[in-house]
Amino acid sequence: MPRTGRRLAALTLAAVALLAAACGKEGSPPVKGPRPESLPAYTVDTGFRLPDSPTWRAAKSRGHLTVGVKEDQPYLGEKDPATGVYSGFDIEIAKMMSASLGFAPGTLAYRTIASANRETALQNGQIDYYVGTYTINDLRKKQVGFAGPYYIAGQSLLVRKDEDDIHGPQDLAGKRVCSVAGSTPLRRLRKDYPKAVAVAYDTYSICVDNLLSYQVAAVTTDDTILMGFAAKAPDELKLAGRPFSEEPYGIGVPRGDTALRLALDDAIEAHERNGDWKKAYDATLGRSGVPAPKPPAVDRYGTGRSA
Repeated sequence: MPRTGRRLAALTLAAVALLAAACGKEGSPPVKGPRPESLPAYTVDTGFRLPDSPTWRAAKSRGHLTVGVKEDQPYLGEKDPATGVYSGFDIEIAKMMSASLGFAPGTLAYRTIASANRETALQNGQIDYYVGTYTINDLRKKQVGFAGPYYIAGQSLLVRKDEDDIHGPQDLAGKRVCSVAGSTPLRRLRKDYPKAVAVAYDTYSICVDNLLSYQVAAVTTDDTILMGFAAKAPDELKLAGRPFSEEPYGIGVPRGDTALRLALDDAIEAHERNGDWKKAYDATLGRSGVPAPKPPAVDRYGTGRSA
């Protein structure tokens, strides 16, 4: 491996894995992460009741909610390997939902679930809901329910800073391109750009490690995720071209629990109105330098109503 590749691989395992940017070269930018002092405090609805939801009743009995999340996505869902603390925009969304459902956010139990296992985790009752760059689509609606969307992302490409030949998906023929197993971006890559050589791993951090060590030419997933990685290593990584899809992020719930799904729809709208959504964005994903967009309209599918 070239000397530069070895150094960049080390950077991924350190800075991009979240905490050790101080180990980089002198003058490297510090890790840019969520600013806890800027995060809103979420008011717990102590009088909330949802007896029609079996998921809520079970959580009430145990005294807390269990939420499925990601742990390797800067600014979205990341876990501090030293403290075990989760942070990011999706984590804040999970906390908002907990407060609205009558549970103090501090009682939330987080469970890291790989993309390929999200539907199974919801179906088997391992988690009560899932917040982790989870794109709403018709295929998944056959297996789970979705509240939201609470954010609209778009599939994009992350490449090395010295890459001059990739400007969009049209330039991927014959190139090794990494994404996560079970993800929408991987399926789209294989379906719409079959001349690319698709490489799949369980996490995007492994994909980025492979990118920095010259084992793949690009990483593809939602621009929100890629912005976080690029912001962690701005001298080594960049986004290429414009987003080439629309990815509405939803909160996954057990498919038959309509009461929970609609309660979460209510909660999303309430936290958008009271400013919590924007404050959470600004303190997390907004640290990448991209200003907060207008939140998308909630889709209460199956009820004949949208926000």
